[in-house]
Amino acid sequence: MKIAILGTRGIPNNYGGFEQCAESLSIGLVKRGHKVTVYNPNFHPFKENNYKGVKIEHIYSPQNIIGTAPANFVFDYLCLKHAIKNQYDIILELGLITAAPAIILCDKKSSIVVTNLDGLEWKRAKWSSAVRVITKALEKFGVLNSNFLVADNIAIQEYIKYNYNVPSEFIAYGTEKVGLLTKKTIDKYLLHPDNYTLTIARLEPENNLELMCDGYLLSDNQLPYYIIGNHNTKYGAFLKEKYKNTNIHFLGAIFNKEELDTFRYYASYYLHGHSVGGTNPALIEAMAAQAFVIVHDNPFNKSVVSENTFSFSSKEELKLIFEDDSLLKQREEIARENLKIINSRYKWDLIVEKYEKYFLKILSDKKI
Repeated sequence: MKIAILGTRGIPNNYGGFEQCAESLSIGLVKRGHKVTVYNPNFHPFKENNYKGVKIEHIYSPQNIIGTAPANFVFDYLCLKHAIKNQYDIILELGLITAAPAIILCDKKSSIVVTNLDGLEWKRAKWSSAVRVITKALEKFGVLNSNFLVADNIAIQEYIKYNYNVPSEFIAYGTEKVGLLTKKTIDKYLLHPDNYTLTIARLEPENNLELMCDGYLLSDNQLPYYIIGNHNTKYGAFLKEKYKNTNIHFLGAIFNKEELDTFRYYASYYLHGHSVGGTNPALIEAMAAQAFVIVHDNPFNKSVVSENTFSFSSKEELKLIFEDDSLLKQREEIARENLKIINSRYKWDLIVEKYEKYFLKILSDKKI
């Protein structure tokens, strides 16, 4: 198959989940004998035309001129227009909202566009009411105009069916095996050598950072609370100001996977507050590292973790979790259950195989 992967900030990944998906999926499909191209924005630091067997197309993005959000619409349009012209068997769009106008406007007669709907963007708390209305409309038109849809979470698949009466293929996000870890790897970050509470997330309102911080402060939890994620934003500044002079510490962005996995493995509690949908990479990576995961109570998170995983929907519920010392005794058992789920459902080699089978099925059905 000749496959193009669009909609990301490019590979090798130096940004986030969809970028890691593009990297792992493209390399995996190349190893299976397929010709794969990933579309990179021109500002990506990797300037070569091939990465581990994956062809790289460098496409112009006006991000430095008009800003990130409007530039993404332009970039996605230019990518899809270029990909359709080059007649790929499958064009995979990772992300829907900024790609929606391109999906609507571009002539898809000669190409098959498969769109991976990530989370529910219109639910993000940072958006104004007007932006939410526009984003919801873009979601609708993008869903209805894509040739095929992938949902990376069962709850997202159900959402698509219920709201648009459109079928989708469930293919989750993947994760890599975690190697042997030693706490010395992260000693330079730790204010105290022993136990700690941890969150790794983008500092956005819908990730419930305030709820988790407030629940932590309400409790008698004396462990330092480390939050890893870029805090050099307006919301990050707000959080740092609100929780200064507390035992909550903002460590900033850390990209080294071994360090992140070490943080996860040795945390007494790992709090995951994401709430707007999809199989979140931070959650399955925490499960893969055998963290003691405690999740925000919503169908997207609950469809991923084991039935015994503890959850919270308010700061009061989180306070009670912290104050129940008996819960820590179940840490190892729950971590093992979650690791079994990862090994059976979320390893990248399994995800690559599912994408390959789905693409081949689409092409086979087309010929009938």
